Amino acid sequence: MKRRDALKGLVLLPFLVKPMLGQRRRSTSRRNNSIIKPKRLSVGDTVGVIAPSSGVSQSDFDDALQNLSELGFKTRAGKYSRGSNGFLSGTDRERLYDLHWAFRNPKLDAVWCVRGGYGASRLLPYVNYNLIRKNPKIFVGYSDITALHIAIFQEARLVTFHGPVGASNFTEYTKKHLLNTLVNPVSNYEINLPLPPEGADPALYKAKVIKSGRCRGRLVGGNLSLLSAMAGTPFGLKNVRGKILFIEDVSEPPYRVDRMLTQLRQSVNMRSLAGIGVGVFTRGEPDPDKPSQSLLEVLKERLGDLGIPVIYGLSFGHIRDQFTLPVGIRAELDTSRSTMTLLEKAVV
Repeated sequence: MKRRDALKGLVLLPFLVKPMLGQRRRSTSRRNNSIIKPKRLSVGDTVGVIAPSSGVSQSDFDDALQNLSELGFKTRAGKYSRGSNGFLSGTDRERLYDLHWAFRNPKLDAVWCVRGGYGASRLLPYVNYNLIRKNPKIFVGYSDITALHIAIFQEARLVTFHGPVGASNFTEYTKKHLLNTLVNPVSNYEINLPLPPEGADPALYKAKVIKSGRCRGRLVGGNLSLLSAMAGTPFGLKNVRGKILFIEDVSEPPYRVDRMLTQLRQSVNMRSLAGIGVGVFTRGEPDPDKPSQSLLEVLKERLGDLGIPVIYGLSFGHIRDQFTLPVGIRAELDTSRSTMTLLEKAVV
């Protein structure tokens, strides 16, 4: 089918064009503010694979499907998930269609993003959050997918999962914590740092305490670039009181991390947080030919004065071994043991 003919057909799909792009969806009624946990996954369940941000090559998409198959799941790709539209996987209309399709389709048990990249935030005003709330499913991804995690949790009150995208490197550590969260959950599930790979510098796998302490609260967060970009919009972080904020990023030098943390400090009351867990910020070394603070110096200056526990180096984000964090679930952060404990099951 020609692309032009395919796009003509879209106008016949009322659940896609209502609302039309340019007309914002109404958010979920605040009269129903209870948090929803999705149904757990079982081996043999079918996951819908979508690309709400950037796309991947055809070979990488096939590898992503294989990764999910090796976890024991059947896969079904979204209609436009293999597309390419510059730095996006498709038009806003196409990416929105796949997102709604995945939640609406009763034959799909979960929604998995193939990668991050850029573009999810463009969809936020047009997402049908009532549709998502009425069809709760496991939703997995990280990086740019942070925009959807925050919006879906705040607007639809659905617990979502900051975890590996389909194209991630599914190490044994990554698979263990993913499956223990989505398939075989237990309460009080403690997540420790991984052992250093053979030949690696052990110091790189040791967390660094910025402010010691132990705290409990609901998890919220994701990629720092997205959290700061959403600040001041209708979908940015709102009430963070008593919550544990988790943040990570990649390819951001210290001065830009400083700028983003400053923006967050000025948009939400970070002193009201219960604590902050910081992942591993990779490929963000400062220019050796220019004066700069180190990343840890920035984190200590921007986070160390908040009066709450803060630790850097937890195993999530753009790294080889990553654990899965359920947005909206009660957890405990313990800087003395470098652990994050999920105090309740994230699925039913």
